[in-house]
Amino acid sequence: MAGMQRNGVINNWKQAWMQPDTKQLPAAMSEKKQAVHLLLHAARDEKRHVWLGVFFLMIAAALEAVGPFLGKAFIDRYLLPHQMDMGMVIALLAAYVLTGWGATWLRYLQLTRLAGVAMRSVRRLREQVYGHVLRLPMAFFDKAITGQLVSRVTNDTESVKNLYVQVLFVMLDSSIVVLGALTAMALLEWRLMLIVLMLIPAVIIIVWFYQRWSAPAVSKARQLRSEINAQVAESINGMSTLQASNAERRFGERFAKTNQLHYAARLDELRANAWLLRPALDLMNSLLLVVVIFTFSQRSFSGVEIGVLYAFVSYIARVVEPLIQITLQFGQIQQAVVSAARVNKLLNEHQHVQASSDARITEGHLTLDKVNFGYDPARPVLHDFSLDIPAGSFYGIVGHTGSGKSTLLSLLLRFYTPQSGRMEVDGQPLASITDAHFREKVGLVPQEPFLLAANARENIAMGRDISEADIIAAAKAAHVHDFILQLENGYDTPLGEGGARLSTGQKQLLAIARALAGKPRILFLDEATSHIDSETEQVVQTALTELRGKVSIIAIAHRLSTIRDADSIIVLNHGKLAEQGNHQELMQVNQGIYQRLYLLQTLEE
Repeated sequence: MAGMQRNGVINNWKQAWMQPDTKQLPAAMSEKKQAVHLLLHAARDEKRHVWLGVFFLMIAAALEAVGPFLGKAFIDRYLLPHQMDMGMVIALLAAYVLTGWGATWLRYLQLTRLAGVAMRSVRRLREQVYGHVLRLPMAFFDKAITGQLVSRVTNDTESVKNLYVQVLFVMLDSSIVVLGALTAMALLEWRLMLIVLMLIPAVIIIVWFYQRWSAPAVSKARQLRSEINAQVAESINGMSTLQASNAERRFGERFAKTNQLHYAARLDELRANAWLLRPALDLMNSLLLVVVIFTFSQRSFSGVEIGVLYAFVSYIARVVEPLIQITLQFGQIQQAVVSAARVNKLLNEHQHVQASSDARITEGHLTLDKVNFGYDPARPVLHDFSLDIPAGSFYGIVGHTGSGKSTLLSLLLRFYTPQSGRMEVDGQPLASITDAHFREKVGLVPQEPFLLAANARENIAMGRDISEADIIAAAKAAHVHDFILQLENGYDTPLGEGGARLSTGQKQLLAIARALAGKPRILFLDEATSHIDSETEQVVQTALTELRGKVSIIAIAHRLSTIRDADSIIVLNHGKLAEQGNHQELMQVNQGIYQRLYLLQTLEE
């Protein structure tokens, strides 16, 4: 069934980090503002560490600014006058080393502090994004490409980490160093400081040109990277079909074309880096030194002037190098801003509206009254559909391909909301049940069961707080307990990725055990016997028979023998209820749809 295979078994995971976080950024906000809001929101619990980092970086910048002053004092007092006081000279040199060492040590400590802020903030952001994806409606996954979605959750959130690291440490530290150096230069000679200050608007202009040049290339590169991930995931998932169709060369050519486009986009980005970042700042550094030295050459020199010249040349290096570091980060920041915007776009996808009532499923009585639904409202799939399923009954749903079976089940599972009509459970609107309670009281056995790369116990519990006794009872009810005990470590035996160690029938029985472990009041089966052998089908039928009267069972079946003993069989045709009755009643309908389907399957067998 479209969409439902991705969802797997409905379960009630209770991880705390999966609770909704309603903070979302406005979709109309610019990419830069989105990045800043993501940064601030994800780091909202780290304010103390950020302010401590700023404080100690300011101390480090002050210690670093002391160095040229000490050098100036050495030149003015001892070097030029040729009056060497070894005690004072050693003290000056020791102070120079200690201030430099202190600045370096404080900067290292703040790097580790702010890197921790970045890692923790990105961890929270990634958990928020993943939790948000888990709560998105199935309509979103019908259009989403798996590889691109994985890229959003992993690669893009990792790129946002660079935003934290660059902003919180490199740019913050460099800005404080520049401010400290300019302050020291102003104390020495404020007119020359104004010349150096001209670097700031020059850097702003360079960064503006860089963003204008590189932003389209960065955005295109990120999009193509997601496309590469999507193509790889698609090829791996369908490798057997790909090779059987002799399509290796065609898929390889398609991948090479996308990869070449990504390479070209990255080259455009690197060209912008090469022209407008470090080379431009190095050139400006050289020009600035020429201007400062020329200015000094027009003045009458004294010992004091030479000391000031030394200090200024030293401070120019302390201004230019941080500015170079700031501009060099804009390549990473540009990528991080694009990634932040992509993450924000995913976070702005509308979630399923949570019910707030205390309605409960106690019996499992389902009612549908004049329901109309279409994935595209202009093209309805179900037309004026009505159905009543008593609690504890066994209902089968059959029909030709495209008749609306899977759509009906999707509505009953609340993956979609009908455009009109009424859907109730135990006399209450289906939408009034909270998600947590609904998933707890409803079980699903999909056509292709989803198994974790974990042991049998974990696959049955599926993250829920289920006791060992309930796990074993569910396994027995699904007639899979004896098989599990035959495994080398019983319930603790790893089943491999996707249950690679199990047969299709064993996977299906394990999926039934998982659905029953939550003690549901309603159990849905989505063509659960279409891919299993006749012997396993008999086991499934036995398990369903034992559940009759205890659980409401609604089964979509391609293999009609699975639902032959159902209390009532619903026959759909073009989204309408065409026939209804038990097996014997429907077989009496001459030239009926069910009769034709059943006789055709009998002949095929």
